[in-house]
Amino acid sequence: MTGQSHTEILTTFREELYGEDILHDGDTIGTDDETLLRFLRARKFDLTQAKKMFKDSQEWRKTVSGVGIDELYKRTDPFDYPEREAVFECWPMWFHKTDKQGRPLNVHLIGAMDLTKLYKVCPPERHWETVLVNAESLAREVLPASARAAGKPIGSTLVIVDLKGFGLGAFWQMKSLIRSSFQISQDYYPERMGQLAVINAPSTFTVIWGAIKPWLSKETAAKVDVLGSDYKDVLLELVDAENLPASLGGACTCGDLGGCHLSGVGPWQDGRVGWGPKAQASKDGAQTVVEGGDGQQPLEVHNGELPTVEES
Repeated sequence: MTGQSHTEILTTFREELYGEDILHDGDTIGTDDETLLRFLRARKFDLTQAKKMFKDSQEWRKTVSGVGIDELYKRTDPFDYPEREAVFECWPMWFHKTDKQGRPLNVHLIGAMDLTKLYKVCPPERHWETVLVNAESLAREVLPASARAAGKPIGSTLVIVDLKGFGLGAFWQMKSLIRSSFQISQDYYPERMGQLAVINAPSTFTVIWGAIKPWLSKETAAKVDVLGSDYKDVLLELVDAENLPASLGGACTCGDLGGCHLSGVGPWQDGRVGWGPKAQASKDGAQTVVEGGDGQQPLEVHNGELPTVEES
């Protein structure tokens, strides 16, 4: 493929994916140019390697957790499921508004993780399903909505990882789960992280980073900015104050939505019709109103391998 432009390689890539029955119209992985380019960029436009990566991703999507990602997504609305508050309290990982470039914020409060507490109300298998559905929502809902709001292609996120209170003991306990999360992101959702800001990095972070860095591609590692506790000005250069949670130095509290970590607020909520228990309750209520005869219509309802957790 030497001498071919990226546009020409993309055309060949698409033709071969369709021709070899790897990609089909309507596949939820996405058939648009941006999706295919992500896999090509992840493999430096090597057609053979990119095609293998895409094929592996399609196979994973069909088989993960024994049912496939599409079925998991039907079962679990990422913004509305029964265990959501418990998950977000013990494994805080959420989307919140957008940065100055229009990229969605993806916030991880690693120091607040408490798997022992979480697994009392949400078994490990179920928790892992919520992690997968959360990752899928980025590609399926969050990024497309961000692009529509920005009026331009938006293909990646600004990830903010807060390590306040996170030490070596906690890292060794959950490193397998963290590694599996990284692997899912890199292998099946490539090129989604535009920038990673690590804040409140403890003095032990050099040891933690030494363990994490080999899990990351060189391209991903190059996008990481490690900050200490003096991070506010850096984040405000990237994110408008009204979009940055107050807990991270911004002005947003989402007070009327249960707090920033639970709100899920962002362009992806505009006109969104969910299918979780809250949406179902609204649907049932709307159906009751319809029976009363005021003309309102009920809401429409749209129809992994588990990593181990090591003991410290």
